Amino acid sequence: MDKVNARYDRSDSLSGKKESRASAKRVKLHFCHGKFRVFGHYVHAQFLLLALLEFVLLGVGSYLVHISFADSSVGQTLTGLAASVLLPAVLLSLSLSAMGLYDTRQRQCLVGVLSRIVVAIVFGITLTIIINYFFPYTYGGYAVLPVTALVSLAGLMLVRALFYSFVDGKLLRRRVLVLGTGDRASYIDKLRRKADMRGVNLLGFIQLNPADESVVSKERIVSPGDCIRNYAVSNDIDEIVIALDDRRVKFPVKELLDCRMSGIDVIDMLDFFERERGLIQLDLLQPGWLIFAKGFSPDMFRAFKKRTVDVMVSLGLLVVFSPFMLLTALAIYIESLGSGDILYRQKRVGRNGRPFDVIKFRSMRTDAEADGKARWATENDTRVTVVGNFIRKYRLDELPQLWNVLSGDMSLVGPRPERPEFVTRLNHLNSLYEERHRLSPGVTGWAQLCYPYGASDEDSIQKLEYDLYYVKNHSIFLDMYILIQTVEVVLFKKGSR
Repeated sequence: MDKVNARYDRSDSLSGKKESRASAKRVKLHFCHGKFRVFGHYVHAQFLLLALLEFVLLGVGSYLVHISFADSSVGQTLTGLAASVLLPAVLLSLSLSAMGLYDTRQRQCLVGVLSRIVVAIVFGITLTIIINYFFPYTYGGYAVLPVTALVSLAGLMLVRALFYSFVDGKLLRRRVLVLGTGDRASYIDKLRRKADMRGVNLLGFIQLNPADESVVSKERIVSPGDCIRNYAVSNDIDEIVIALDDRRVKFPVKELLDCRMSGIDVIDMLDFFERERGLIQLDLLQPGWLIFAKGFSPDMFRAFKKRTVDVMVSLGLLVVFSPFMLLTALAIYIESLGSGDILYRQKRVGRNGRPFDVIKFRSMRTDAEADGKARWATENDTRVTVVGNFIRKYRLDELPQLWNVLSGDMSLVGPRPERPEFVTRLNHLNSLYEERHRLSPGVTGWAQLCYPYGASDEDSIQKLEYDLYYVKNHSIFLDMYILIQTVEVVLFKKGSR
């Protein structure tokens, strides 16, 4: 008996040591795995690391160019050096983000990435020149900007090539097990795109009862043996996703608690989709989840900050884009031979269901809805004028909505406002649709970044999943991120109709 006990003691000791090594490894790599939650919004560790590396590269590159080519009298003070080196690095980093180069949904080929980097560099250097003109900090600093652009282009391509060769592997992904093989688990099994599983290394699905029918791919089903915890520890699992169709039957509470006590995260499917795809999966939504989940709470200070940013930024944008607005108004006037209205007002549903008049540049014929029936805009819509087609592609028709922002009817960022006729119909299709009216509607929004242009009731319900994510997690940080990413949407005409 003593020998048997000794053997068990040695087994427990070895298991404990193995678990300690696995836990230490998880702690060590926690920074790299999956995503971080920043002010409620999930940020991929992979792209955060890439952004930091490229920012350091741009800063070092700007410094080397500065000391090699700039006038010797430039940057003698700490302030001058910081302005000469950090300003281009910051502006170029923001431009890279604006071009979608840190977007997890980006699936561009090499040529596409290169073109976006070139546009970002041109944009960043242009901003540097403009700021330098109004707030001069160098003497003859313009001469080094072309060199800075070339060094930045070469450095960024090199860093990205090395990064995706050595870092874009399984090291930066959370090792995930899915508990369940039924209908709910099939939602994860269908996530085949690399962009959908950017932060996840899916190890397989656990079938609790082999007699149950399995919907997921058979080759992805794994057997944990007698103990889920031991299997998870031995395979360095970081997270277990609960995807059972019925939790009332054979739910392994003790084993999952053992996993949690061993440092393994256990999360619900809705939380998994919220983190990985940035949406609230309506098909999986269970009663009460919206009530008990974090978020969906008012914050007076956050609302004050959001309103302050809205007023300041919209005023600045009105000043910057006033020449484009004048040219757009002139083009509409000339095309219509002075017979049609330049601005177009339309009833939309705002915060708490309150109707308001949204202001846009007219992009359709004056008789577009002569019969009084509300219609979705479609691809190659014959009602759109020649000028209207151009301004819709580049979102110039949306610029007058900045007046709606100043008046308080809209915000810069939020769910897009829809017409009352559509809202009534969509409320009947899904009772949660009215929840998007908890916030002021926006000129741009999270759904506009993540989903193509919606031209049907089905599209609107799909976009609702992204709108609910924004309502749940909105913050100044997320608003700034959306505003920066909107630049890519405008320049590359994504989602225009």
